[in-house]
Amino acid sequence: MNKKNIPQNWIKTTAFLILYLCTLLYYPVFAFQTSDNNETAQDFNEYKGTVVDSENNDPLTSATVSLDGSNLSTVTNDDGVFLLKVPKNITSGYIRVSYLGHKDKVLKLSDFSGENLKIKLEETITQLSEVNINPKDPEALIRSVMKKKGENYINQNTIMTAFYRETIKKRRSYVSLSEAVVDVYKSPYESNRNDLIKLYRARKSADYKRLDTVAVKLQGGPSSTLYIDVMKNPDNVFTQDMVGFYEFSFAPSTKIDDKFIYVLNFKQRPNITEPLYEGKLYIDAETLALRRAIFSLNTEDEEEVSKMFVRRKPSNADVYITEAKYDINYRQNNGKWYYNYGKIGLEVKIDWKKKLFNSKYYLDVEMAITDWRENESEILKSKDRLKSTVVLADEAEGFSDPEFWGEYNVIEPEKSIESAIRKIQRQLKKLN
Repeated sequence: MNKKNIPQNWIKTTAFLILYLCTLLYYPVFAFQTSDNNETAQDFNEYKGTVVDSENNDPLTSATVSLDGSNLSTVTNDDGVFLLKVPKNITSGYIRVSYLGHKDKVLKLSDFSGENLKIKLEETITQLSEVNINPKDPEALIRSVMKKKGENYINQNTIMTAFYRETIKKRRSYVSLSEAVVDVYKSPYESNRNDLIKLYRARKSADYKRLDTVAVKLQGGPSSTLYIDVMKNPDNVFTQDMVGFYEFSFAPSTKIDDKFIYVLNFKQRPNITEPLYEGKLYIDAETLALRRAIFSLNTEDEEEVSKMFVRRKPSNADVYITEAKYDINYRQNNGKWYYNYGKIGLEVKIDWKKKLFNSKYYLDVEMAITDWRENESEILKSKDRLKSTVVLADEAEGFSDPEFWGEYNVIEPEKSIESAIRKIQRQLKKLN
């Protein structure tokens, strides 16, 4: 197969994140933006914990933490830490913690004493006698998953509250940190309508002194993590003729939420030269719904991959994407599955002409759905829509307020981000 077999414009539309690199002449910027100036009363309780593997005490990243019987949820950060905010009028109930390949843990709200509770999850041991559920044809399985999309995933308009974070590091130091709470106006999974976003509150800082006189900016913002919702936008990853471009095979089964999961490997066929993806699909054995997808882009063709991501760069530099990783998972409620969490990670190398050393940047974006409700009539006006081309604005301060997020559930910052925020707060005090 040659490039003409790839659907038109496919390569241009599947980068999910677009990079702008431009020459800088300015200094640290601290930004805050909100579409609602009313302060929300702190009428909630906080439940804190750290989720680890029971065998080796390693932190479990991106574990789902949810309040049973509700749509409230969050995910653990890279340190395995979470904080779930629950309205004060809910005094009894259960928090469920789940993670790929581990047994669920269910705890009473009363088990949390206000301190950081250490929660150990046991690895699921899948007996050979239980693994006779695997179908024989991996290609038939992925076709069934796509065919059952309308049956398995939410089929009504919903408004989802979500927390979004993007970070840019130069080697080990943070040079940009942005966070936002948004409303996602999500259309039914069988609909061709795009999901829309309304920005509620955001904050950003950028220390341009550390950027080698170049700003690495991300275009797309919260929209980028919606593009990797492969059940809503399957053509963004698999193309229309996915079997023609990918090889599918089975890996050993596992469990999520104590349910059996088919694990399907996929990789581009050897005769395909364009940059495609390789990874694993985790498919619920009972419903044939995709539960999670973890994959990466083939970055061997540096020039072609650069065209996918980079829209602007200095004339005296070459920019390469040396790694592009993606992670998306889904959650079930009332028999229907929906987007729950998405993450994109990029490694960027800048080769400077007439310079001995290159610059390396690590870019991460993630978004977690923290609450949602059915939407029968509310329409998002055009003026309130966050454009998919947005670069989060630098307009005012925000990191000086420790209560910035109020009642909204967010992904707790890991230690390295907490350190960066403390530094931002110190810089703000100096400026004031």
